[in-house]
Amino acid sequence: MLPYFFSLVSLYGTYLRRRFTATGLSSQTINIDNETTIHFWGPKETTQNQKPSLVLIHGFGPMAIWQWGQQVKFFSPHYNVYVPDLIFFGDSTTKSPERSELFQAVSVGKLMETLGVQKYHVVGTSYGGFVAYQMAKMFRERVEKVVIASSGVNIRRRDNEALLKRAKLEKIEELMLPATAAQLRTLMVLSANKRFNVLPDFFFNDFIHKLYSVNRMEKLELLKGLTLGREDTPNISPLQQEVLILWGDHDQIFPVEMATELKELLGEKARLEVIENTSHVPQIDCSGQFNNIVKKFLSGSL
Repeated sequence: MLPYFFSLVSLYGTYLRRRFTATGLSSQTINIDNETTIHFWGPKETTQNQKPSLVLIHGFGPMAIWQWGQQVKFFSPHYNVYVPDLIFFGDSTTKSPERSELFQAVSVGKLMETLGVQKYHVVGTSYGGFVAYQMAKMFRERVEKVVIASSGVNIRRRDNEALLKRAKLEKIEELMLPATAAQLRTLMVLSANKRFNVLPDFFFNDFIHKLYSVNRMEKLELLKGLTLGREDTPNISPLQQEVLILWGDHDQIFPVEMATELKELLGEKARLEVIENTSHVPQIDCSGQFNNIVKKFLSGSL
């Protein structure tokens, strides 16, 4: 039995930070206004060059380093990669009462403006796809191409109800903000193509303590502050940018049927790619295929 002070999550978190550093990115914190501070991983000032810029926006869950490890390594040689922690994830915080994905989008946009990055592509997964979509609407002259991965931007009220039924839970926070090993195991099984039932409870409890307990009330407010998914019809419109919709065919959070509908709603500039035998986190489950599809799209060869 491991000693009570031993944390596999902390140990792996250290490994992830070292991986990000090894790609040439550095951990940075910046005040984007007098209320909001954002932590992000980005190029060191002395190494910035003429490469195009790419923003990776994480989903609802652990901070960014847990979600984009394979992408940072793959894209850093070709792009100036920026990986922000959204507000109330990691070390990003605000005194503002705003809690919507619109506020998250404004905040990431302000970050890029403060850094002096004039043009950039955005890739968002799940909740991060909500943010990427809103950024594309808000910053039309800055955001170039958009990748919406595993993200039901076209979510309806009934889609939330169906998700809770699949999870056999009563409240969305029981799934997205798990407080027990059983709840986190449910989220893992629904989100990932790999099975987690064999892992012991102490692993899940460690994960909850280190990654889900911090800013828990604020994250609950973020869930309640979502503007998408409140109505019985999708509340979205086409984007002016080229859009890649990237999905796993076994996604149990946002079923692949939502991806097909999203393509129609986003119009003629949107295209859909589905990765087979993959669930809600294709950037982790099938990182090689995910990365190659995104690279081809961004370079114009898809």
